[in-house]
Amino acid sequence: MQALPFSDLVNQKLLIHGALDIDIRRNGISPRRLPAWTRSQVPQMMDVQLRMPSGVRLIFETDSINISLTALTTNMVTPPETKSPVVFDLEIGDNISSASTLSGNTIQLDAKDRTRFELIRGEAATVTFGNLATGFKRCELWLPQNAYIELQYLSIDDHATIQIAAESDAPRWIHYGSSISHCAGSSQPSQIWPAVAAREAGANLQNLGFGGQCHLDQFVARTIRDSDADLISIKTGINIINMDSMRERIFTPALHGFIDTIREKKPDTPVTVISPIYCPSTEHHPGPTIPDEQGKFVAVPGHEEIREGCLSLTRVRELIAEVVSKRDDINLSYFDGLELFSSADAIDLPDDLHPNPSGYIRMGKRYAEKQLSSMVKSIAQNR
Repeated sequence: MQALPFSDLVNQKLLIHGALDIDIRRNGISPRRLPAWTRSQVPQMMDVQLRMPSGVRLIFETDSINISLTALTTNMVTPPETKSPVVFDLEIGDNISSASTLSGNTIQLDAKDRTRFELIRGEAATVTFGNLATGFKRCELWLPQNAYIELQYLSIDDHATIQIAAESDAPRWIHYGSSISHCAGSSQPSQIWPAVAAREAGANLQNLGFGGQCHLDQFVARTIRDSDADLISIKTGINIINMDSMRERIFTPALHGFIDTIREKKPDTPVTVISPIYCPSTEHHPGPTIPDEQGKFVAVPGHEEIREGCLSLTRVRELIAEVVSKRDDINLSYFDGLELFSSADAIDLPDDLHPNPSGYIRMGKRYAEKQLSSMVKSIAQNR
């Protein structure tokens, strides 16, 4: 097979969709989901999340019957959990196939102090997708949503060729959210809920879901403002409660400001603000939240004397709806997160915060059915 270095493929403009920047590594490249100018502004813990390529895929055309990807992956493990396989998905037409590896680096976190960790070094691995259809085909190779990745080589058959894929005419959807949109717990990168929704609705996804880091940061708003988008969604609230990072006095103006920034260059682009899904510990009680001995997220109790203005999920949903209604913007809409995942779905919420793989798939299908499909259809008809 021909081993094509990613440094050359990037120079030839092989499309890495969903990444807005790259790190140049010793043996390859690593995608980043925010542009280079944000580096000086991004908090360290957010940098960790944006280097995990949730929603990022390699898009190309080839006549190769076999495709291999060589990469060094790095994922995080908190004992007593064990290392899980890192999964890659290849989507060709309506068919999705998976390949996985247990190789690579492991960051083993201290269960009692997550600021402490041990790096266990591993080796790069090659995953292969074989016996593909003959002839040229459009390939979308989904990168893992729950690991850092150093892309080293893309390999194709000796007599095959690879070329830039024709640009998709599907409406471009930028989605911003939390760990529930990052979907680290999904079983496959193509099955994160925004990807499921995009596939069902016929949208071209760019995922800005960052685990623990959806705090209405202005550098994210400016990124969305300056990016090509036919529709935009903002799913916010849960991280703000979990970290107790804002109170009511700050949250409402921050949400207004985030939307204002987007509207500077996108005055008419459809924008949906999605409120949080169900989370039992903070429906009626403010955060912060921490995992208990069973790994379930619970709200920290007490301190009532200093909790004035602290936010619960119920209150956040009310505030988001108020912000949307007060703006008198016909292209701005509110979507209740409980329509995606409610208390009736709690069996698929193993840690009382994050859905399991089945829950994520259900969320994606529901969002496509309840809103995204009709929006995509309307955009396509009015182009």
